[in-house]
Amino acid sequence: MGSRAHLFAAAALLLLPLFSGAAASDPNDELCLTHLSQSLSDPLKSLQNWSATTFTSPCEGSTSFLGGATCNNGRIYKLSLSNLSLKGSIPPHLSNCTNLQSLDLSSNALSGPIPPELGSLLNLAVLNLSSNALSGPIPPQLVLCAYLNVVDLHENRLSGLIPPQLGLLVRLSAFDVSSNRLSGPIPATLGNRTENLARFNASSFDGNKGLYGYPLPPPKKSGLSGLAIIGIGLGSGLVSLLLSFIVVCVWLRVMEQRSENGEGKITQLMPDY
Repeated sequence: MGSRAHLFAAAALLLLPLFSGAAASDPNDELCLTHLSQSLSDPLKSLQNWSATTFTSPCEGSTSFLGGATCNNGRIYKLSLSNLSLKGSIPPHLSNCTNLQSLDLSSNALSGPIPPELGSLLNLAVLNLSSNALSGPIPPQLVLCAYLNVVDLHENRLSGLIPPQLGLLVRLSAFDVSSNRLSGPIPATLGNRTENLARFNASSFDGNKGLYGYPLPPPKKSGLSGLAIIGIGLGSGLVSLLLSFIVVCVWLRVMEQRSENGEGKITQLMPDY
């Protein structure tokens, strides 16, 4: 009996870490979710179950107790909080969700910059921050997310250059920065895959007044056309001719009046015979 008791005790000790590991959350995920919740304003109360108690154990295997969150092996690997009218900013602490593979915060009212710390999400494959009010530059640190397959940042207020480093993301198959305030040249690494084939077409870059280069069409020339120049030249010539004609007419009239006045004076001075 004693040996059996010792055997059961040893088995329990071996299994204890497994059960405790399944129940406990990763401290990085807990920190990530806590700061994300604090940074967001939720007017529609879509994230009612996002509380400190759920952050301590957000996952049970592949199931999550948080709305919009998906787990894998006890870790948060997907956050989908799209179209919830969320306000606030994206916290840099989001980088603590180190197992995150998909981040979708699109169609909300988020403002502020895209944190460069997102470059620490080395497993990230999908980044969708479109249709918000995000401002500032696109962080070049995103190139560190080597598995990025989708980068969708359209309809924001992003400014500055498109980082040419993003063209080094070999897995990138969807890229959209349209309808922002970006400027400067489109990096050749994003515009050209070969000499005759665009890696991403013009719709990926449209709606940025200061952006130029292939695959966008060349800007319209602001100079005057040849016909307009000819028209202006002819018009100027006609105006000059008309002014010259008026000047000659006035000069002739003045001379005629002087001549008449001179003849009158001479007639008055001559005696009558």
